[in-house]
Amino acid sequence: MKLVIFGLSISSSWGNGHATLWRGLCRALAARGHRVEFFERDLPFYAGARDYTELPNGGLHFYSAWPDIASAARHHLSDADVGMVTSYCPDAVEASNLLCEMGGALPVFFDLDTAVTLDRLDRGERVEYIPPDGLRRFELVLSYTGGIALAALRDDLGAKLVHPLYGWVDPETHFPRAPAPEFESDLSYLGTYAADRQAGVERLFVEPARRRPQMRFIMAGAQYPHDFPWSSNIFFMRHLPPSYHPALFASSRITLNVTRRAMAQYGYCPSGRLFEAAACRTPILSDYWLGLEEFFRPGEEIFIAETTEEALEILDLPASELDRVSQRAYDRTLSEHTSDVRARELEQILDNVHNAAPAGANA
Repeated sequence: MKLVIFGLSISSSWGNGHATLWRGLCRALAARGHRVEFFERDLPFYAGARDYTELPNGGLHFYSAWPDIASAARHHLSDADVGMVTSYCPDAVEASNLLCEMGGALPVFFDLDTAVTLDRLDRGERVEYIPPDGLRRFELVLSYTGGIALAALRDDLGAKLVHPLYGWVDPETHFPRAPAPEFESDLSYLGTYAADRQAGVERLFVEPARRRPQMRFIMAGAQYPHDFPWSSNIFFMRHLPPSYHPALFASSRITLNVTRRAMAQYGYCPSGRLFEAAACRTPILSDYWLGLEEFFRPGEEIFIAETTEEALEILDLPASELDRVSQRAYDRTLSEHTSDVRARELEQILDNVHNAAPAGANA
């Protein structure tokens, strides 16, 4: 297949979780013989932290404004099998109009931020990457979130056919390795600042650090405010490129996941960070969200804490217990949650849509 994707960013992971996901999926698709042409607006804050400029068996197209790239987009869509617009694409409406008006390529919308999309709609906000007529012109809508969010995409946005495509990890970049001294910690947290998960970060990371001054805590992520409640044993890295993420995980005795409010509300939305840490055989501590058991078994493959006291109990566990749980998460992740597994799932979803199309229809 030839897939043309209009997305947020694959070139820079600064302040977004899309880039790492796309890199793994595009590599897996290329390995299976497919070609991806990725269109990304050249935004200054991504350009200043760019660490990826070439797709395997594909092309990466930067542009300053939609009129500059409209002709090239039309050219690539003319012989594409699939055209895909994603959430937070700066020119999602223009790309959607072009894709759906041209015909030929199967029009697909992939919402990698479904819970945030639906939460903003519920609060009456305008969602700039959703076309004015919703998603009804797309033949397929993929959702990073499952559960009740799938029905909401149909009912609220008019999606014809919705299918979940959950997060993944590329095991060629995330795998067990020796700890790096500069990243060694008792508890690490990797994530961009978000006001709606700050309470969880303070409860499960900041307060444990205050109560365990002899332990070392590392936080890495963009956009943290100056008045964040730091302590002397919290070591902060403003932006950590994806190439360093495996070293951080592998050097962490435990790593933390804190779920954004909207994602926890809808559930069935595993962060890609979970699979990345598990692929490095790092024990994971997470808050609870609906549907978590579909991806990892609490107490067997992942540790769950809602209070500071529960987090401290997990921090005090012996290495043998941490190793037992992390090994099971590692085995399950490599079996069920890799980029190659998701590439195969995507192939099957697209094949099913194609086979279900009426005779003579473009699919």
